[in-house]
Amino acid sequence: MSRRSIGIIVNGVTGRMGYRQHLVRSLLAIREQGGLALPDGTRIWPEPILVGRDEGRLRAVAERHGLTDWTTDLAAALVREDAEIYFDAQVTQQREKAIRQAIEAGKHIYTEKPLAESSAAAMELVRAADAAGIRTGVVQDKLFLPGLRKLKRLIDGGFFGRILSVRGEFGYWVFEGDWQPAQRPSWNYRASDGGGIVMDMFPHWQYVLEELFAPVQAVTCLAATHVPERVDEAGRSYPATADDAAYGIFELDGGIVAALNSSWCTRVHRDELVEFHVDGTEGSAVAGLRRCRVQHRAVTPKPVWNPDLPATEDFRAQWTEVPDNEEFDNGFKVQWEAFLRHVVAGAPFGWDFLAGARGVQLAELGLRSAREGRRVEVPELTR
Repeated sequence: MSRRSIGIIVNGVTGRMGYRQHLVRSLLAIREQGGLALPDGTRIWPEPILVGRDEGRLRAVAERHGLTDWTTDLAAALVREDAEIYFDAQVTQQREKAIRQAIEAGKHIYTEKPLAESSAAAMELVRAADAAGIRTGVVQDKLFLPGLRKLKRLIDGGFFGRILSVRGEFGYWVFEGDWQPAQRPSWNYRASDGGGIVMDMFPHWQYVLEELFAPVQAVTCLAATHVPERVDEAGRSYPATADDAAYGIFELDGGIVAALNSSWCTRVHRDELVEFHVDGTEGSAVAGLRRCRVQHRAVTPKPVWNPDLPATEDFRAQWTEVPDNEEFDNGFKVQWEAFLRHVVAGAPFGWDFLAGARGVQLAELGLRSAREGRRVEVPELTR
């Protein structure tokens, strides 16, 4: 059995997502399982090259995991011949410049979303990568969540009949940072730093809706800044200028209507931090991060509205749990494995820069809808 080592520049590894999901739970987890096996018996062996701006934090991450290859000099990492892939998990404002450098260096590129701060910039990256002949990928991790994979199984099996609507609830209370530390970095709440929940979550909703249901044809969005002042990591108060909640209606091909609420200003009263309720002519489902429950037409109860009497039915108990039927691995790791197979063996990979650009486009149009107070149609993006 041969080993195929592949150098991967991991930029932004000291951040929450870059460290926890991409380094520890993906690349290092692949190494812990003995590499990624290809059909011919070869095993892909990731060799992380850690990149960041804070030397102390970078060194601490490397020492914690027994890694020795790290640098604060991105340009030096990009000229290395053994580094075949560039991965970006930086803050959004730093991403476009670094990706352009990686394109010029001829690296294959995998990146967190959003791909860029505007759809025009994202499409420039699409065309530059095409011209360079490199392979590209954008993280679309929600597609690999156990709950949504079960939902996709139901859709593919025709469980719903004709799908009518999708209702989604995402979010939780992010502390303001005064009497309890915030769970998210302060830049998320400053528009000047590229923050805002629309740009953070609408790219996710774009690929979830398109891949599971149908392409988005139009969007109507109301974005709000519910908490106007927060406290940063140094204990300083600052004005929160970015949207911290968004209420969106998405019109999909085939007449499906999706209403998705995204909020960092809501207290959770649901089973998981994100849930999608799908209604169809033949059945309904509620899918979250891991669970999925269904109610078929044949066993749907017949509720009667009577506000004068207390409800006696346990509505949740009337739904059936969808079994796992398979072992679900970490969603970030699963997509990393797919991208590595794509780069090394040419395996199909459907989530390239153009897919990422569509997510940026929907966020951009959602913000336009909120700003102008109107419904906005979504034109098709082409190379």
